[in-house]
Amino acid sequence: MEINQSAIYKTKFRLLGLSSTPGHQMLIFWIFTLMYASALAGNFLLIIAIGVCSKLHTPMYFLLANLSMVNLCSISITIPKMLQNIMDQKRTISFSGCIVQMFLFVWALGTEILLLSFMASDRYAAICQPLQYMFIMKKEVCVGIVTGAWVVGMANSVVHASLLLRLSFCDSEDINHFFCDLPSLWKLSCSDISLNEIMAFAADVIFTMSSCTLTLISYLLILRTIMKIQSVKGKKKAFSTCSSHLLVVSFYFSPIIYTYAKPSSSNDEEEYKNIAIIYSVVTPVLNPMIYSLRNKEVKETLTKLLWRKKTF
Repeated sequence: MEINQSAIYKTKFRLLGLSSTPGHQMLIFWIFTLMYASALAGNFLLIIAIGVCSKLHTPMYFLLANLSMVNLCSISITIPKMLQNIMDQKRTISFSGCIVQMFLFVWALGTEILLLSFMASDRYAAICQPLQYMFIMKKEVCVGIVTGAWVVGMANSVVHASLLLRLSFCDSEDINHFFCDLPSLWKLSCSDISLNEIMAFAADVIFTMSSCTLTLISYLLILRTIMKIQSVKGKKKAFSTCSSHLLVVSFYFSPIIYTYAKPSSSNDEEEYKNIAIIYSVVTPVLNPMIYSLRNKEVKETLTKLLWRKKTF
C-alpha cells in the first residue's frame, strides 16, 4: 500500500472534545465516567449471565453475547481517551494512535450493524419457522455468522484506513470531535476526499442500508405471522421475543445512516459530535438495560448471580 508521505510527518492531532468551556469539563468528565462504568457493568454482566446459564445457551443469546462484546469494544475505544484528555488538558493524540482509534471504531461499528441484522433473521426463524429453527440456526451456522460479521467488519475498516493514509493533511491539528472519526479527519485533509466519501457511502449502503432492509423484511414477515395467531396471549408472547431487538435497531440505525450517508460540510461538525454520542456511547449503555429489563430469563439469571455474590 502506497502511503502519502505528508501523512507520515503528521505526528499528532488535538481532540477538541465536546466543549471548550472550562466550567463544563468536569461535568462532562463525571457524566461520561458514569456512562462508561454503566456500559462496562451492564455488558459484562450480560455476557456472564449468558455464559453461566444453560437456558441462555441458544442462538439468540449467542448473538447477544457477541453484541455485548462489540459494545464493550466500541465504548472502550473512545471514552477512556476522552476522559484522559479532559484531565490532562493537552487533548493530544498521536497520528498513529488516531488512525488505530478510527480503525478499531469503524471495525466495531460495522460488526455491530451486521450482528443486529442477523439477530432480526434469528427472530424471523424463531417465530416464522419454529419447527426448523434449531436446524436453521444450528451451532455451525451461528459460529459462521458471528465470525463472518467480525471478519467483514474488519475488512471494511481496512479499506477506510488505507484510503485515509493516502491523504495529505493541512497545517491544522484540531479535530472538532471527542474521538478520531472519519468525517472529522476528512475535514483536515488538503487532498481530494471524494473517493473516501464514495467508499463511505458505499459501505453505508452495503452495511447499514442492506442490514436495515434485511431487518425490515424480517419484521414484516414476523408481523404477518403474528397477525395469523388467534389468541391475544400468543400474539403478545411472539411480539415480546423480538420487541427488545426492534427497539435497539430503531434507536441505532438512524444516526449512523445520517452521519455516513450525508456529505461533509463546514457547518455540521457540532451536529456530527452530538449524533456520534448516540451510537458510540448511549447505545452501549442502553443495550444491556433494554435486553435485561425486557427479558424474563435474563432478569432471573442476573438476579440469581447478584444474590449469590451478595450471599457469598
